[in-house]
Amino acid sequence: MKIHHLNCGTDCPFGGALFDGRSVGMTGRLVCHCLLIETPSSGLVLIDTGYGLKDVHHPHRGPDERITKAMRSMLNIKFREEETAIRQIEALGLSPADVRHIVLTHLDFDHAGGLEDFPNALVHLMDKEFSAATGPREGFVPRNRYRPSQFNQVTNWRRYAGQGEPWFGFDSVRDLEGLPPEILMVPLPGHTWGHAGVAIRSERGWMLHAGDAYFYRGEMRSAKRRCTPGLRMYQRMMEVDRERRLANQDRLRRLSMDREAAVRIFCAHDPVEFEQCSMGSPKAARA
Repeated sequence: MKIHHLNCGTDCPFGGALFDGRSVGMTGRLVCHCLLIETPSSGLVLIDTGYGLKDVHHPHRGPDERITKAMRSMLNIKFREEETAIRQIEALGLSPADVRHIVLTHLDFDHAGGLEDFPNALVHLMDKEFSAATGPREGFVPRNRYRPSQFNQVTNWRRYAGQGEPWFGFDSVRDLEGLPPEILMVPLPGHTWGHAGVAIRSERGWMLHAGDAYFYRGEMRSAKRRCTPGLRMYQRMMEVDRERRLANQDRLRRLSMDREAAVRIFCAHDPVEFEQCSMGSPKAARA
């Protein structure tokens, strides 16, 4: 399998290094780290979609905005058509029609915005995530994170309850319908009720796209957790279960140290990890 690392959305929150840990100006830079996998028998597979074409062109159209003005302002989102997954797939000389599967870490607006750009794809996610996103959305965070207008035209869902075989100490993993056994879903609840990581076995070994189970490179690969104030605040604001989020993050941190040579771990929004992965580094970035 050939794996492409794509940045399918850029956020530039005010606060600079207080968010990304390295910017020298007033704004920081966060990415929406997605994967495109070329498989021998299952076509193209996307892991998350970032922002889509409709987000770029009409983020606030209609009574049910695709992305709320509150979140756009908070993250200072920079909508760029060339960063959408569909345009990057075309730039690689591939056909978007060949995207047959999309595996979601969760349904937050910055992960699911491109779903409708791939109407032929089968969308895989945890059942608890689907229920949370399509059920009552009471309170500021549920109303702003889940935007039904991003996925209400999707009809091809595959929902998973979490049963499966152990994987590096994580209890609930299962193969995904129609996909090779090298692609697995690893439930990591806490950020959302149905949040999951996606593990892929490549020629170099395993990699784990941990989604939003953590946000900053300093939270992995070191016994002492380190996170910028801005991202620490954002994680706490968006979490649904702090105890489970921190427990899963701690398990990932131990895995990143104990099995560093066997599993490369990266999250969805850290720009340094994305740059290292894009350059083909055999290990995710250190803080």
